[in-house]
Amino acid sequence: VHLVESGGGLVQAGGSLRLSCAASGSIFSINAMGWYRQAPGKQRDLVATFTSAGLTNYADSVKGRFTISRDNAKNTVYLQMNSLKPEDTAVYYCNADVTYYSGIVYYTNDYWGQGTQVTVSS
Repeated sequence: VHLVESGGGLVQAGGSLRLSCAASGSIFSINAMGWYRQAPGKQRDLVATFTSAGLTNYADSVKGRFTISRDNAKNTVYLQMNSLKPEDTAVYYCNADVTYYSGIVYYTNDYWGQGTQVTVSS
């Protein structure tokens, strides 16, 4: 199973970016999927996710500005980021809890993408 992110870049404060994360491989089901971010010298924190129950969960700092969405047919999750602030600058990582079929048994593992840099200038 692989997660491939795209859409990061440099934007001025107040601008917008849209991140995408596509999961590929022998996927049986995606149980949860979402976005985390890590700024230099800080821990990796939740930004927005779809839970295993299909609910959305947002960090307080991004509520009202960021929107997570998904395309189940494409195993893809998106993060629309509006009204960006310099403090949103970080590497954004996609995360997914995936059940896959090995050909014999089913396994469930947690996967991370390689990360995409988002830089917001003031």
